Amino acid sequence: MMTKKELLENGLLEQYVLGELDAKQTKAVEQLLLSDTELKTKLEEIESNFENLAMENAINPPAFIKTKLLSNIKVSNNKTISESGNSNKFWLGIAASVAAFFLLGSVWLFTELNTLKEDLRVVGNQNEVLQKNLDGITKNYDEVSNWYAALSNPDAEQYILKGNTLSPEAKIVSFVNHENKSVVINTKKLPQLDADHDYQMWADVDGEMINMGVIPKNKELIAMTYVNDAESLNITIEPAGGNDHPTVERLISNVYLN
Repeated sequence: MMTKKELLENGLLEQYVLGELDAKQTKAVEQLLLSDTELKTKLEEIESNFENLAMENAINPPAFIKTKLLSNIKVSNNKTISESGNSNKFWLGIAASVAAFFLLGSVWLFTELNTLKEDLRVVGNQNEVLQKNLDGITKNYDEVSNWYAALSNPDAEQYILKGNTLSPEAKIVSFVNHENKSVVINTKKLPQLDADHDYQMWADVDGEMINMGVIPKNKELIAMTYVNDAESLNITIEPAGGNDHPTVERLISNVYLN
């Protein structure tokens, strides 16, 4: 059974005014109108809006509507005169044709309005996609700018961690800034590990290895944890996710800080 909510949300009142509903839907709408004064008021408002809209916009309907109107008038004229010669029937035929003309014009206008609404929706979706793309570009630009500022900072000291015999191809460039307490590393030349292992960075402070963080596999520029009074930077191979203490026998590179 049709509810008042369904009627209003699906635009069935507008379609009822335009005669677009089937017999079952029309009956359901009329039953609701009989018992709901608010719906009757809404119906009158819709009818008034359609009338005002048609008068204010004065949109010329397509040529086929005019042709159909003239054809209907001609048929009504011939049929009425030949059958009875009654002038009243002739004018009733014209009135019916005029009514059909306005109905077709209203349906056409309603279709045009729905098309415009759909076009606006599409444009809105496109604008939303463009805005997301712009936000992504802006975010990437800001990120690159931040990395550039960190690497080009005159207080940033550069250290090269070269691989040992365990990983001779490894090479990590680190930028240590003691002023703003930051460490940035470039892992572009760090060999890829399998899924069961990760690289982990450590700072040596008075003989104690302090964790600086696990090195992600899918990034080249990475900010690591700064450790005060670090004497050296060290990189080991650890189980995936990192370790609480370094696996010394899997140390692949280290460098002493000035």
